[in-house]
Amino acid sequence: MRASFDASRQRYGSPRVWEDLIEDQIRVGRKRVVRLMQEQGLKARVRKRFKSTTMSDHDQPVAANLLNREFTAAEFVIGGSGKLYLAAILDLFSRFAVGWAISAVNDRHLAIRALDAALKRRCPDSGLLHHSDQGSPYASEDYQTVLEAQGITCSMSRRGNCYDNAVMESFFSTVKSELADRFESCGEAKTELFDYIEVFYNQRRRHSTIGQVSPAAFEKAHATQAA
Repeated sequence: MRASFDASRQRYGSPRVWEDLIEDQIRVGRKRVVRLMQEQGLKARVRKRFKSTTMSDHDQPVAANLLNREFTAAEFVIGGSGKLYLAAILDLFSRFAVGWAISAVNDRHLAIRALDAALKRRCPDSGLLHHSDQGSPYASEDYQTVLEAQGITCSMSRRGNCYDNAVMESFFSTVKSELADRFESCGEAKTELFDYIEVFYNQRRRHSTIGQVSPAAFEKAHATQAA
């Protein structure tokens, strides 16, 4: 139990620790795991409320809401008063973070870098549906040009709908609560975010939406089943 908790870098609560034990063929009840973790003071980090940094007050054209999900950027504090923004793109099928980028400025260049990373990783065929919020980075001509060139259909969230941002709000909230919401330097932030997203979140972290397995494991199982 402690090995599972430590392997998650103290991010797992009792549900995911219990899943690890079951996977390792250790027969133990869920309630016993809860009790033992409480007795040993093994407590996962508390999730903080996510603050949206969407910039939707602009006069650029927006697309229809075809998916009802929101992509936005998370804000982190650097040093005493600096800021750093994280943009990310998730595969909604597996919750795999397929592309992400960080920058001191939350603009179209940041969003395009995250999109480029996703395109290089997945190399999607034409017809992919890309959903975002109505923020100016995603509504910009430059961003839309990339989508059009790739044959990607654009969809955008409705303003003021609390359900549209559920997936990305959950992702950014998880990053902040399980990793950090402030760093000493941009270099530290880049290193820590890479380790968290690429090594832990994509490859190891169990996700309740996909049956308490990691995004990588979910995709591997799906590929095996399809083959």
